[in-house]
Amino acid sequence: MGKQQPAVRLKGITKRFGEVLANDHVDFEVMEGEIHALLGENGAGKTTLMSILYGLCQPDEGEIVVFGKTVPISNPRDAIACGIGMVHQHFMLVPELTVAENLILGMPERSGLFFDPAKICKEIEEISRGYGFEVNPRDYVWTLPVGVQERVEILKALYRGARILILDEPTAVLTPQEVEELFKTLRVLVSRGHSIILITHKLDEVMEISDRVTVMRHGRIVKTVNTKDTTPSELARLMVGRDVNLPGSSAAISGSSPSSGPRRNPILTVKDLRVQSDRGYEAVRGVSFEVGEGEIFGIAGVDGNGQVELGECLVGLKPASGGKVFLEGRDITNLTPGALIKRGVGHIPEDRQKKGLVLQFPVAYNLILGSHRRKPFARGRRIDFSAVEENARRLIAAFDIRTPGAGTPARNLSGGNQQKVVLARELSRDPKVLVALGPTRGLDVGATEYVRRKLAEERSRGKAVILISTELEEVMELSDRIAIMYKGQFAGVVGRGTPKDVIGRLMLGAGAGEVALAIR
Repeated sequence: MGKQQPAVRLKGITKRFGEVLANDHVDFEVMEGEIHALLGENGAGKTTLMSILYGLCQPDEGEIVVFGKTVPISNPRDAIACGIGMVHQHFMLVPELTVAENLILGMPERSGLFFDPAKICKEIEEISRGYGFEVNPRDYVWTLPVGVQERVEILKALYRGARILILDEPTAVLTPQEVEELFKTLRVLVSRGHSIILITHKLDEVMEISDRVTVMRHGRIVKTVNTKDTTPSELARLMVGRDVNLPGSSAAISGSSPSSGPRRNPILTVKDLRVQSDRGYEAVRGVSFEVGEGEIFGIAGVDGNGQVELGECLVGLKPASGGKVFLEGRDITNLTPGALIKRGVGHIPEDRQKKGLVLQFPVAYNLILGSHRRKPFARGRRIDFSAVEENARRLIAAFDIRTPGAGTPARNLSGGNQQKVVLARELSRDPKVLVALGPTRGLDVGATEYVRRKLAEERSRGKAVILISTELEEVMELSDRIAIMYKGQFAGVVGRGTPKDVIGRLMLGAGAGEVALAIR
């Protein structure tokens, strides 16, 4: 790898937020020309540590050494001046601007009175070619695929002189082919002496692309190992502090059902469904499918291809502009969310904080949302507080929700425990159909294991589960059948065991005939 010296060293970094010790005297270093993965559960302190390195917050104690020199980093501009760039999980690009315009945003020396578009485009093209990027600086960002937008973010950091790159969950919304292209880019970067810090939850990607791995737990470094000397199981154990059944292991999912054999009785039937997006265009364009009892029906696709609109229509959050939805043969099209809950439709939203919980409400109240006007929680117009408290005690124990008490505001819980509150509420109603949108998004390996097991248990109880996720491995692991959405339609429906690259082709818009030829 041609290591010479540490590119960056964090020495004794300590950071407190009130009584919470986020980083506890952390020592961390990344060598020149290496990809160093940083792992840890939600709340382990890794994001805080990288925020300190990039100047988004300042440490209470400790120092930062970049290329052998101790430097003060008070803000991102200081970090950029030191050669540090960061690519955030949610891209910091302005879609309505061109690639070139995005790259010079915040650079007065490039965008002032002497702004020369032709010169800047030429500079960007030279950098792009030098690293093997296929990026046209004159393209508008909104026209670019997600994988190319990611390269634009990396190019933006390189254009500003970054030699150390922090990548936060860089593959979260990429297809398998786009992940492969990203990894090629990263390998080119390290071959040129750049150093990369990779924050991710995906252990298979860590094993494939990184040189070393550092695991954090409770604000401290647990261990740093050479990737070739460890295993995904060991890394998961270091992260969580116990053995974890990883996806793909024989014990990972209980209650799995075979993908072959006759389809069971359909519970949910969707016919020629059409849904408008918030911006007024048709996001779902004539989708039809059935989900049977004891089946997980997965829906995969790159973000923005209509999956979210489809899921939200099924649970009453968006109206159908055409088509029909039937539950056990009864028309439930365009019923309200409350009416759908009564009929047996459960919902795990894509954003638990904005759409799944009222964060300022206590855990106990969040556990009855949607049922709070019905028995046993209501007597007429009055809430039966004893029933609410008893329900909370039962569900907190049954779902192992880690909370100081039922009266604790939901905002004070970790992401994994917030998701457990949503799961407990929805599953306690014994739904006939469960629509799960990105149910493990942003969760660590332990919480992910728990959520996936719960979904598999619902299938084994004869429920119909619709799993909508951009995590392709998750969809492939859990689903009996997988529909791939592209531009609002199903590009194809495949069975369990279909190769990943075949699904990836469909996600990119390849027709079913083209994919069939590729399998031969």
